[in-house]
Amino acid sequence: MSHRQKSTVGGAALGGVAGAVITNGGILGTVGGAAIGGVIGDQVGKH
Repeated sequence: MSHRQKSTVGGAALGGVAGAVITNGGILGTVGGAAIGGVIGDQVGKH
């Protein structure tokens, strides 16, 4: 796995956990958090 891929996966994992916590385990919050976290991780991994 490249550095960028690792950053994307890590961001998605952290975003999913954060979304689940914020929405008390709501599926949409978890999936939304993972998606947003993945995008952020991807952008961070570019540098």
